[in-house]
Amino acid sequence: MERERSETYDRVVADLAGKLLPVLDNLKRGLDTEASIEASESDEFRHFLSGVDLIYKQLYGVLDALGVKAILAEGEKFDPHLHEAVVTEPTDDYEPDTVIQEIVRGFRVGNKLIRPALVKVAVKQ
Repeated sequence: MERERSETYDRVVADLAGKLLPVLDNLKRGLDTEASIEASESDEFRHFLSGVDLIYKQLYGVLDALGVKAILAEGEKFDPHLHEAVVTEPTDDYEPDTVIQEIVRGFRVGNKLIRPALVKVAVKQ
């Protein structure tokens, strides 16, 4: 009965997180894009960005408290159960099948995958 309750909790959290992750992604994209021009902007704009950053951190913290964890990707061996290769790059700088860039962060709760990490993977040159 305890195992069933745990599985139900993980499923409900995964459903909720699946709906919130695109919001988290868009906040992060906005912060990444605007950070490059922040220095040339007014104090008001910097305060606005600071507020958006706080919202991002708060939402990330809520998901973390619910047990939603990010999947390690960059520098890890490619795992098709956790990663989705969207780009490959021939290189001698990395071992073949090594994740060289995380394009979109993946998440899971417990053993349940919510979303795989979208990654760039090294292949033999």
